[in-house]
Amino acid sequence: MSQRIRIVIAVGIIALIGAAILGLEALRARPSPSAAAGPGPTVAPGAAPIYLDGRLIASFAPVDLEKLTKVSFTDAAEGKLQDGWRLSDILQLHVAEPLPDTAQITVSSSSRQKSVQLTWAEVAEPANMVMFDVSNRGTLKLVSTMSKLDDRDEWIQDADRIEIVTRIQ
Repeated sequence: MSQRIRIVIAVGIIALIGAAILGLEALRARPSPSAAAGPGPTVAPGAAPIYLDGRLIASFAPVDLEKLTKVSFTDAAEGKLQDGWRLSDILQLHVAEPLPDTAQITVSSSSRQKSVQLTWAEVAEPANMVMFDVSNRGTLKLVSTMSKLDDRDEWIQDADRIEIVTRIQ
């Protein structure tokens, strides 16, 4: 094999490798179908994101709740007034479709490594008073008159995430 043929083969191989790399980069740079639909909601610092069936749909912060009606109750454990906004009102503000009674709603605090799971039927029941109150530190805490949330040790303080699952496997 002559020197000229080896050079042509080497240049051809280099050209093929370059074309493969450029092709892969072009595929990576192409927007995905979900990105083509436009940017989704963003989560501002200090806001709690709301996920519906694994998809971020909204977020809210205590200042966003001022347009909702406040409710209150006196907790049985300490006799202190808890006042804030119903979780059901917050969810209805941000979730477009009606939730089934069996939808599972998980409110969690990443800093305290705590969470509680409720059904939409429990959250929507006015007598349960499932609500967010603003703590002395300005963070949200989930409180309720329900037995699984009626004590300070059971509250979800520093709540920073809400997940709703409507499709139970």
